[in-house]
Amino acid sequence: MNPFISKLLVIVARKRLENKNIQKPVSKKLIVPIVRNLQVELTHTIKKYIFIVIGVFSAGFGLKGFLLPNHFIDGGATGISLLLGNITSLKLGVLLVLVHLPFIFLASKTINQKFAVRSIIAITLLALVVHFVDYPIITEDKLLIAVFGGFFLGLGIGMSMRGGSVIDGTEVLAIYLSRKLSLTIGDVLLIINIIIFSFGAYILSIEV
Repeated sequence: MNPFISKLLVIVARKRLENKNIQKPVSKKLIVPIVRNLQVELTHTIKKYIFIVIGVFSAGFGLKGFLLPNHFIDGGATGISLLLGNITSLKLGVLLVLVHLPFIFLASKTINQKFAVRSIIAITLLALVVHFVDYPIITEDKLLIAVFGGFFLGLGIGMSMRGGSVIDGTEVLAIYLSRKLSLTIGDVLLIINIIIFSFGAYILSIEV
């Protein structure tokens, strides 16, 4: 590991011991286990954010390479953002953040604060990628758009979940409602997506 990071971990370990009000001098035997735990935590956190970054760029490719330029929508909060983007003048990046805010608040109450913070970071990254990164438009074939747009967006959602976050907040709502109602998470997501796609058929077209 980088010497600077190692020194930083030792300092953090000493602070943790001081916070526990240990009266005797801090020895190497006390510091080493804490430093190892911090190294494991740091490695675990880095892996999580690698998954999130891969997920964000995959989802961005699905959106800008396939769905968005051909006026397709997806399910969930991303689908709501895409629908609002078609009927308002707001940018998709802005809508992604605004639409997800209530879901992030729910995540902080339903799951935990760390999950909510990682989700805020992931959604903000996705909004920035969608706004600033220019992906090539791959195809105009509707079947290929549906298959590959859905694949890359779904891959992005899955990778973000591996990283302990969400880039589609309706999963949080589904978890919350499944605890309150006698429905599975899949049932709740299915109902939400049926509603979204029904609006999509009305606003866009039945063909799309």
